[in-house]
Amino acid sequence: MSNLIETFAGVPPGSKLGEAMKMRAEILRLSEAAHDAVLLPRDPGGLSHALRAALAARMCRHVGNADLAGHYDAYLAHSGDLDVAPLAHPDGRSGEPRLDAVARHADVLTTAPREATRQDIERLKTAGVSEPDIVRLAELAAFVNYQLRVIAGLKILKGVQ
Repeated sequence: MSNLIETFAGVPPGSKLGEAMKMRAEILRLSEAAHDAVLLPRDPGGLSHALRAALAARMCRHVGNADLAGHYDAYLAHSGDLDVAPLAHPDGRSGEPRLDAVARHADVLTTAPREATRQDIERLKTAGVSEPDIVRLAELAAFVNYQLRVIAGLKILKGVQ
């Protein structure tokens, strides 16, 4: 049974890479659990499930993974809260300062994480983002960017088989 990372990396079941990944099943299981924890936590705080899905899709589009962006778009559509849908695209804005600040910070964490500074955190706070939500945003960005990199790496390995 394939998991999300294997599916989007296009790892064929029974291939050498697929067999190697079976040996790493615990890592993949934990990756799936992390996906659910950051996308659909019981207590989303000030980052609704819909906003998390929109931001995840946005991060995927920044990196050029349309398939994974579509996965997160489906979560967004299922949420029924399409007010944040413009944020699923790199240039999208909601018009609400707090949400737009969150999206800008997700952009920085995805496209130039080494350039993130304490000033970026202060801008989030000034826009009304709480400290717990800043941590939630960092967790979401860390996971989605991890997922994107693992998928990209597996696609490269798949070509080497």
